[in-house]
Amino acid sequence: MAEPLMQIQGLESGYGEIQVLWGIDLEVHEQELVSLIGSNGAGKTTLLKTISGLVPPTNGSVLIDGEEYAGRRPDQMLTAGVAQVPEGRRLFRTMSVRDNLLMGAYMRPQNDPGIREDYERVMAMFPRLAERARQDAGTLSGGEQQMCAIGRGIMGRPRLLMIDELSLGLAPRAVEMLIESLLELNRAGVAILLVEQDVATALDLAHRAYVVDRGRIAMSGTARELADAPEVREAYMGI
Repeated sequence: MAEPLMQIQGLESGYGEIQVLWGIDLEVHEQELVSLIGSNGAGKTTLLKTISGLVPPTNGSVLIDGEEYAGRRPDQMLTAGVAQVPEGRRLFRTMSVRDNLLMGAYMRPQNDPGIREDYERVMAMFPRLAERARQDAGTLSGGEQQMCAIGRGIMGRPRLLMIDELSLGLAPRAVEMLIESLLELNRAGVAILLVEQDVATALDLAHRAYVVDRGRIAMSGTARELADAPEVREAYMGI
């Protein structure tokens, strides 16, 4: 198999004296959709934040195309092609949908003709955003806010998009629309690292998956292997 787009080796981090991650090994290949599953507090969000530069690592490597990026700033990670859609969306609530989306392209040259192209791509992917382009992001429904957050991530033109809790608090129909868009994005060549509370959905979408338990990788394999594993079915799927 070709060299991973992102390879994580022995990654450790935490908050002050509280260590959360313990020797994480993980990789994502080009055009792959990888899911992270695990209980609340397992360390999934901390892992994404450490990769994206929001939480400094205390040990280990984050390799992008074989180059070390552990400890780089978020803007440097974005320049390397890694973008994050944070848990809770984190939109600029008093700014318009349009301006929120354009904020996603802040690292790109302002005269880059691809910004307009990507903006139109997002609007085609999420027609509801096109209808509400001049509306304040804080007035959108939860599903529409998640569309806007994902669209903002796309505007950075990432090679790897990390999404923290795709479906949290959203209506089933909104989740279906987001899943369709996510699969479309992945088919277009964007690798995705997905944290998703609905384990059955996470494994149904993914090519491969990792189980995070108390800051460590407890299991990994193809999504089908984990979906069929008795310990995963019992602990996370209620089967």
